[in-house]
Amino acid sequence: MAEPTMKRALEGIRVVDLTTIVMGPYATQILGDFGADVIKVEAPPGGDPMRFVGPSRTKGMGPLFLQLNRNKRSILLDLKKPEGLEAMLRLCSNADVMAYNIRPQAMERLGLGYEQVRRLNPGVIYAGMFGFGRGGPYAAQPAYDDLIQGISGYSATFAQMSGDVPRYFPVNFCDRTTGIYAVGAITTALFHRERTGEGQAIDIPMFETMVQFLLGDNLYGETFIPALGPAGYVRILAPERRPYATKDGYVCAVIYNDKHWETFFTLAGRADEFRSTPRYRTLAGRTQCINELYGLAAEIFRTRTTAEWIGLLTAADIPVAPLHTLETLLRDPHLIATDFYRVLEHPSEGKIRLMRSPTEWSDTPAEIRRLPPRPGEHSEEILGELGYSREEISALFDKRVVQAG
Repeated sequence: MAEPTMKRALEGIRVVDLTTIVMGPYATQILGDFGADVIKVEAPPGGDPMRFVGPSRTKGMGPLFLQLNRNKRSILLDLKKPEGLEAMLRLCSNADVMAYNIRPQAMERLGLGYEQVRRLNPGVIYAGMFGFGRGGPYAAQPAYDDLIQGISGYSATFAQMSGDVPRYFPVNFCDRTTGIYAVGAITTALFHRERTGEGQAIDIPMFETMVQFLLGDNLYGETFIPALGPAGYVRILAPERRPYATKDGYVCAVIYNDKHWETFFTLAGRADEFRSTPRYRTLAGRTQCINELYGLAAEIFRTRTTAEWIGLLTAADIPVAPLHTLETLLRDPHLIATDFYRVLEHPSEGKIRLMRSPTEWSDTPAEIRRLPPRPGEHSEEILGELGYSREEISALFDKRVVQAG
């Protein structure tokens, strides 16, 4: 792991990270990549449950945890004991950001509600990531990615496109999307504080975030009152919109504008068909018959190999890409050339593969400065920074208020 050589965008920002599973840890990892000091507060004895998902060389260091928790320090702290709550409040008193994904009612019961934290630290950005906005009837309900995919409408669109049953994305799509949205909200709040000195509480609910994300494309005719047509962007939901089968595999192509379609029909030896069909020649016309067009394209793609189509479409400036699998992604020449995958030596896990931040910066690049921590790896270090003496730290360990994995 290379030593940092440049300044970092969020250097000097301290984030107290009381999040687990995927959504919150993903958001705070991004903040850590940008230079924030992220202190991950985990519940003893094992810490974040995501530590135990998937294969591992060491207990509590599973692959999903490793991909969500770099650039963080870990403290195992029992918040249900008075001494643990006191240590947590000390952490919050000099934090820039307090991030949590426990339901707000539970935060209040723990003694860590916004008003309680704000009394100690008026400038704190108190960022909650949870299922549903506080003002509606779902507010107190638990939320997991699958539930949000279903209630937000995503699962039904799979069935609408395929004519099959509703399905879930093969990724924690809502967790990760909401986590990215949370990063934007938190950094915007920090910018506001920089200008005004004012902290604030932010709620980032999954349901509302994901409905906005889906309906941005798919509110469609229901955008207007009265409606000018049904909801659902017809191109996006067309059943024939899928990777195209070729003679020997699949190819992904976006044949979109007038020139794309005319060129594609010409390559197929069917230019006259395109020119003699008025609805094919304009975007508005194609939108109305897009499923028909995608079906015709599917027939045409079966006539050549994947390599032939990639060569032809690339030369014609029609957007095209190979269909990757999880395994072939690891060998993608672009990702290799841009040093996207980083093979690093972890002190307890040996060689691990992480992915760098996808962003590129001229002056303050995101970096992997710290490898994912063992449970409570930094407990003693963090307590020392809070002003605890060696004797006080030993007493907290003896009482099992704080632990080190």
